[in-house]
Amino acid sequence: MSELQSKYVLQTAGFDARFPNQNQTRHCFQNYTDYFKCIAAKGEDYAPCKQFKRAYHSLCPNEWTNKWDEQRESGTFPASLEP
Repeated sequence: MSELQSKYVLQTAGFDARFPNQNQTRHCFQNYTDYFKCIAAKGEDYAPCKQFKRAYHSLCPNEWTNKWDEQRESGTFPASLEP
């Protein structure tokens, strides 16, 4: 195995019983909001928060997360991110 292959492990988000259907849009959005709620409550270095980040990076299109990031920065994000 090459050095590059051993350095990275590719994984997708695991099954979440709250989102049993094939359409994962809500799963994507929930993980995005859960990540920012988690880091607001515990800080960016809190390891369990990173699972939410890995999940939304796996599930969400980049265009969506870029738009949501812009909305968070401008204060127009449609959900509360308070813990």
